[in-house]
Amino acid sequence: MTPCDLYDATALVVDGNPTSRSILVAQLRDLGARTVAQASRIADARRQLEFRTFDVVVCEQNFPNDSGTGQELLDDLRRAGLLPFATVFIMVTAEASYARVAEAAESALDSYLLKPYTASQLASRIAQARHRKAVLKDIFAAVEAQDFERAAQLCLQRFQQRGDYWLYAARVGAELLLRLHRYDEAQRLYEAVIEAKALPWARLGVARAQLDAGQPQRAGATLQALLDSEPNYADAYDVMGRAQIEQGNFDAALAAYKIATDLTPYSISRLQRHGMLAHYCGQRELAEQLLARSVRLGLDSKMFDAQTLVLLGFMRLEAGDFKGLQRCLDDALRILERHPKSARLQRLVQMLEIAGLLLQAQVAHVLQRLRAMMATILDEDFDFEAACNLATLLAFTAARAIQIDEVQERLTVLGRRFCTTKALTALLAQAAAAHPPYAERLSALYHEVLGLVEQAMRQVLAGQPRAAVLELLAHAEATCNTKIIESAWGTLKRYEARIDDAAELAERIQALRSRYHSWANRPVIGDKAARQSGGVSLRGMDVKSVEG
Repeated sequence: MTPCDLYDATALVVDGNPTSRSILVAQLRDLGARTVAQASRIADARRQLEFRTFDVVVCEQNFPNDSGTGQELLDDLRRAGLLPFATVFIMVTAEASYARVAEAAESALDSYLLKPYTASQLASRIAQARHRKAVLKDIFAAVEAQDFERAAQLCLQRFQQRGDYWLYAARVGAELLLRLHRYDEAQRLYEAVIEAKALPWARLGVARAQLDAGQPQRAGATLQALLDSEPNYADAYDVMGRAQIEQGNFDAALAAYKIATDLTPYSISRLQRHGMLAHYCGQRELAEQLLARSVRLGLDSKMFDAQTLVLLGFMRLEAGDFKGLQRCLDDALRILERHPKSARLQRLVQMLEIAGLLLQAQVAHVLQRLRAMMATILDEDFDFEAACNLATLLAFTAARAIQIDEVQERLTVLGRRFCTTKALTALLAQAAAAHPPYAERLSALYHEVLGLVEQAMRQVLAGQPRAAVLELLAHAEATCNTKIIESAWGTLKRYEARIDDAAELAERIQALRSRYHSWANRPVIGDKAARQSGGVSLRGMDVKSVEG
């Protein structure tokens, strides 16, 4: 490798030891790097990587005097999709921690260097990583062009032909298939990888495919077998937590999240996920501890989720701590200043503003703001997170003996839309725990929704599938409930040969499916746009880009 290979490139060296850091800087400059930035702490490196793009990052694994490790930094960055495909990430490690770095290498790490190493070894590692990116350039060009079908096909071809980097291509291809909702194909590809080489990420991929296909029990069994052999695989505990939440086993989900948090105590995203679930499970002390820690570690990070501030704000409201609540609002406003067009952030700030007004007993303003928010329950962008936050505010309002005339009717509208599974209903009811009658009403609405579906399905038993579809469609349009929407779709597809106007009905139902994302009705804790644990960060590919 000649120095011109890194000509005009930018690099970042992350190392707490000034001597080894200066050596790495000099070596990268000798290889032709135009600019070499430095960071001595994990937090400094995170900030630089969030707001700048580097061609090469060389990062030390161990930081004895710092909070976290190089691997935890990498894990958080790839979880948030903050490492562009073009960036080469090299980890430097002592032999004692090789196994942990090798585990990270399976996902977003390009290579690693074992100490002691030479300048030529560093050059070789960078050259190998850049070669892989060049070989797979057509795949990622298709991803960035949002031609996901072509990208997936290119991955499958490379895997089948056992071309260079076929295992990596298989992982990217399976990720694409998952996000295209082709769960069976993704599972078969992961299983083919396991047959060729039993890698932990492939076994985790099988579980993710099962979970996304609506098979949480099978996913749980797959995950348990994986964890029996890989007890320190943090991503697997994340996915196990998801599987347990979908089954309504919240204590088991908390236990899984706790292990993941214990394994990576400086992971902002894991602290938040664990803390949010603890909040919804009524474990306020644990939730406050975890969420407050995530604020201290990463308030200015792109990985920070402002919903953390809302939940902390609700705790301050419950404790009568106005100054603490105001701090949460001020922090949320600063985040909104950086992303002024985010409808989600605007809504989260509104939640905190209403909480502040409630704590100050400004009843007229509280009623005005709550009524405006209740009027948006059936809006397309009013999601489950917003439903839980609104339920909490309504419960706190009722607990203060403030009456809202239409609250029972709007609470019913809220429940009929979002009580779609036992797990989601339990989370929504827990959000209203401050006023038990509201929590009980929301719990009961799930059974009402089931009753609407069962009543419509009696039409099928009577030999009238079209009437069943029409009845379900009417309920779906009235409630926007994703369970009812999918029931209407499933019934239509099963009996479409017996329904003359099936195409017209399909168009109406598909419009609802697209608008309310009923095909992806899953319990999500925190920002649903964040990367899933165990997945590959694919720049340019998000949830909306693969709908339909």
